Amino acid sequence: MNLQNQSLLQTGLFIDNNWLTTGSEFPVLNPATGELITKVSDASEADCYTAVEAASAAFKTWSATTAKERSSVLKKWFNLIIQNTSDLALLLTTEQGKPLAEAKGEIQYGASFIEWNAEECRRTYGEVIPTPAGNKRLLTIKQPIGVVAAITPWNFPVAMITRKIAPAIAAGCTVVLKPAEDTPLSALALAQLAKEAGLPAGVLNVLPTSKSSVIGKILTTHPDIKKLSFTGSTEVGKILMEQCSSTVKRLSLELGGNAPVIIFDDADINVAVEGTLASKYRNAGQTCVCANRIYVQRNIYPLFIEKYQSAVAALKVGNGTDNDVKIGPLINEEGLNKVKRLLFDATEKGAEILLGGKSHFAGELFFEPTIITNCSTEMRLSKEEIFGPVSSVFIFDTEEEVIGMANATEYGLAAYFFSQNINRIWSVAEQLEYGMIGINEGLISHAEAPFGGVKESGFGKEGSFYGIEEYLETKYLCFGNI
Repeated sequence: MNLQNQSLLQTGLFIDNNWLTTGSEFPVLNPATGELITKVSDASEADCYTAVEAASAAFKTWSATTAKERSSVLKKWFNLIIQNTSDLALLLTTEQGKPLAEAKGEIQYGASFIEWNAEECRRTYGEVIPTPAGNKRLLTIKQPIGVVAAITPWNFPVAMITRKIAPAIAAGCTVVLKPAEDTPLSALALAQLAKEAGLPAGVLNVLPTSKSSVIGKILTTHPDIKKLSFTGSTEVGKILMEQCSSTVKRLSLELGGNAPVIIFDDADINVAVEGTLASKYRNAGQTCVCANRIYVQRNIYPLFIEKYQSAVAALKVGNGTDNDVKIGPLINEEGLNKVKRLLFDATEKGAEILLGGKSHFAGELFFEPTIITNCSTEMRLSKEEIFGPVSSVFIFDTEEEVIGMANATEYGLAAYFFSQNINRIWSVAEQLEYGMIGINEGLISHAEAPFGGVKESGFGKEGSFYGIEEYLETKYLCFGNI
């Protein structure tokens, strides 16, 4: 890999600001080519305990620093990430597969959470409460919760990390991070830059590992860890939540989604096509807020599907480092097989393949951008995230009908709809049972806005001023005999 800054390619564990090697390693593969990128040290149970000890020791001093001091270090970290955008993007694309332009966008997006929280940590205000008694004074202060464990996914190996650890560190917490096994290199590069920025030893510790369930069990049950932040499947989230109950940890869970997109007959069709395309095919459909079910009102269906098919057919598939590529590979064989299983189930139950529908010649893990029509609620893909470049299109007649269809899921992360009727916009936005709603827009995530779901998509917010609150305790002080 031709990096300008070779120090960003790290392969050890990052504990107490030291790079450590272990007796065992695991491979990191390029999903576009299947080639070995490098081997990374494989964290053991003992390594995990060491990392927690380092974070616990560092918390004593880091929590006592001023917000201004923490802000200064975070700003330096942000600047270093921006300066190394090209290398970080190449590293990300190589281990994850998304197109280089998308990877650069993720680096900027991920860095924005560090910048935002560098500013927000200076505004974690307490309150003075009007007293009910003349000789008392009541107030609250905000204090960091303690050592935080963060478990992050492979689909956004930079942004999902900074969205968790930037507010934690800004609040005065210390962190033990377990990145996804498929994409540890981005996490280790971020740690290298954090060290260069002056983040003190033990404040951030990174444990790449192939033993996810073993390390996860330690992080969820260790008494010194006071909070867990996890992004991943609902199934795994429930297991972690149960494990965390043994020590009553604070939790932030960003779990599975099943995002509906609704195109009403009063929508701007061109805006709807562009927004749906952006939501569905970003990162080859491998995002938790990707469009999973596309509902089109009957009388505009022919026009929408004509324009949408043309737009999807124009998407270039290939290695993310090649020019003009819009769709990269799926992350691994398991992800590819899931797409094939759900697509087979849909066609067996009456869905028709309008475009694509098979593996792409670019390589083993590539799949053609696909559109299927005549979809119904009996199909598994109406209930499960397909997590791939497949658009499943449904037809509806009335607003009441489509609201019922959109809400008929245990998930509630993100939803999207397109309409130019202001009355309908308010009505539909209030009725959709989702934590985030995109209205005439397919890309909704920003550092300034709260990200999180409802129902079995989890709880807790990331981003905005809500994000740093997740890492703070509110302590009430009562002064008597004044």
